[in-house]
Amino acid sequence: MASRLRERVACGLLVNLLSSICIVFINKWIYVHHGFPNMTLTLVHFVVTWLGLFLCRQMDVFAPKRLPASSIALLALSFCGFVVLTNLSLQNNTIGTYQLAKAMTTPAIILIQTLYYNKTFSNKIKITLVPITLGVVLNSCYDVKFNLLGIIFATLGVLVTSLYQVWVGAKQHELQVNSMQLLYYQAPMSSAFLLTLVPFFEPLTGEGGIFSPWSPQALVMVFLSGVIAFLVNLSIYWIIGNTSPVTYNMFGHFKFCITLLGGYVLFHDPLSLHQGLGILCTLTGILAYTHFKLAEQGEGKSRLAQRP
Repeated sequence: MASRLRERVACGLLVNLLSSICIVFINKWIYVHHGFPNMTLTLVHFVVTWLGLFLCRQMDVFAPKRLPASSIALLALSFCGFVVLTNLSLQNNTIGTYQLAKAMTTPAIILIQTLYYNKTFSNKIKITLVPITLGVVLNSCYDVKFNLLGIIFATLGVLVTSLYQVWVGAKQHELQVNSMQLLYYQAPMSSAFLLTLVPFFEPLTGEGGIFSPWSPQALVMVFLSGVIAFLVNLSIYWIIGNTSPVTYNMFGHFKFCITLLGGYVLFHDPLSLHQGLGILCTLTGILAYTHFKLAEQGEGKSRLAQRP
């Protein structure tokens, strides 16, 4: 049973890895070649995600479980806050500062789970954050600049993103639902919230507006991005529900390293020596976390087996 769960987790991580890498490069193509608005693209992602789940429901892939709107309203709002604040952080900070702030999500999650969910983390697990943070600093130090507005948006973005990821896991356990059942209700609610926010942050008409005349190629690429986002969103919920928000974040750092290397190989993006060292530090921290986490799980199973 345990080995089957590990295989399913590995499969979920692989799906998330491949779909996340694909969506980064497809979105980059959409932004560079078509100038499609960022927040509107996120809205399309969640609409397509809900449509994908609706089709899965019709094909009896999962059985929906009726959930009161009040039980997932905060989750849906936190998703919108995470999208808006992440965009504002990117808009008001340099790329280096933005990436450095994102790295603070993992310790923020550990702090939230420790203070409010009575979850404990060993010192070994906490120490793995050191090489990971150092790796992010090495990757970002060339472009780190601070300003008051940028710091405010980055700090709020980290807080809301951390809460969102913690709640994704907590709500699945609290409401006794799986990833598909929870996302089936959260996706349309988040889409409705985002729809009310888009006009305040992005143009509706004119150049770059959602109602501008887009080419068929742009629309096909946006739809393809939405289909891949369906896999990304579903795998995120599945990974967090079956592992933990911290594990998902560690995997996120791994994806960041792979994305940097992919940009270097596929798009010939520059990769300096200190960035290479940063990738090495980050991967070292991730490997250490994986080793310590598996060791702790093994110790936990041993203790359970020894109980009379």
